[in-house]
Amino acid sequence: MRPPPTPLKFGYGTNGFTHHRLADVLVVLADLGYDGVALTLDHNHLDPYAEDLPRRVTALARQLDRLGLDVTVETGAPFFLDPWGKHLPTLMSDGSEPRIDLLRRALRIAADLGSPTVHLCSGPAPEGLPEEDAFKRLAEGVGVVLESAEKHGVALAFEPEPYMFVDTVERCLRLARLVGGHPLFGVTLDIGHAHCVEEQPLLECVRLAAPLLRNVQIEDMRRGVHRHLEFGSGEIDFPAVLAALRDLDRRGLVSVEIQGGSLDAPEVARRSIDYLRTAERAAADL
Repeated sequence: MRPPPTPLKFGYGTNGFTHHRLADVLVVLADLGYDGVALTLDHNHLDPYAEDLPRRVTALARQLDRLGLDVTVETGAPFFLDPWGKHLPTLMSDGSEPRIDLLRRALRIAADLGSPTVHLCSGPAPEGLPEEDAFKRLAEGVGVVLESAEKHGVALAFEPEPYMFVDTVERCLRLARLVGGHPLFGVTLDIGHAHCVEEQPLLECVRLAAPLLRNVQIEDMRRGVHRHLEFGSGEIDFPAVLAALRDLDRRGLVSVEIQGGSLDAPEVARRSIDYLRTAERAAADL
């Protein structure tokens, strides 16, 4: 008889708490019953270029342990490296060194915090660069970062992002092949993003990503509109999605990402975990 599946572990993204101190974010999430936190490296929470970074990371690691929270590290802050250019520079840019440096710093931080993964996305391709050349540059940049991933024992979890160069699971799998199927290259699947832009049905996207799946981000969304919505405000059948994730028996976090909820973050987080727990119970009947 097959043993019951491991319950899903729910996290919440710090990019939905931009008006809170990071230490307070963790307390709120732990009090609400979350299992972990998706930590976006940024100016306001944990700046990887801060002069006292080692002290901050040590204090954060202790608080995570004390609260019993898992963590995954994310690098998707849109204007972190360039105040004028969203997600720039990329690994495809002329002058990609700042992006490589950020990812290397993120890997060190992840190792110190006990995060198994560092999240990244492609950003836009340089204007006029042919697709084959863009993929080549991206694969070369990822290959350089994977050398640091090997050193720290932390995986890269690449996210297909709407309207970026790598915007679908299929294109992410193409990138995986270009880096030689490296064992530390994986996928972050954002459920809302997949519903927004993928030609494949949502559950098929889960199936396609499954062999390389490292992280899941989750929020509601409407087809063709890249806006992160609270659960129940969009079009997604979440019991079916959670049942599909449960059947993978995956161990990582399923992290809520509702960046626009910062002005009411504690209540948005409360409503989100209540919705997900209800949907998880409904998934048990599927």
